[in-house]
Amino acid sequence: QVQLVESGGGLVQAGGSLRLSCAVPRSAFSSSAIGWYRQAPGQERREFVAAIGTGGTTTYGDSVQGRFTISRDNANNTVPLQMNSLKVDDTGIYYCNLVRYPSPWGQGTLVTVSS
Repeated sequence: QVQLVESGGGLVQAGGSLRLSCAVPRSAFSSSAIGWYRQAPGQERREFVAAIGTGGTTTYGDSVQGRFTISRDNANNTVPLQMNSLKVDDTGIYYCNLVRYPSPWGQGTLVTVSS
């Protein structure tokens, strides 16, 4: 198992932008699809946000399609998530993980979108 580390969360007004980062151990970065997930306040279930395959193929959840962009930073072994046109409903703790063989969830990074 590997440990991924999320960062970049914060407080932003609706309509604003944030860029999250997921640090992935080198041993897993080039061989694993990586996904972003989020957990809204008061919800137990994590919602799929976006994922990127080893070849760069991307997939997005319906609620973020067209607003969020996931990518790979091969130089730094990170997976950024660019979030634009943020909505209050995007508020939550954001996590990243391996898609196929998930590790235990990390602490995540909190995103708060105010109206």
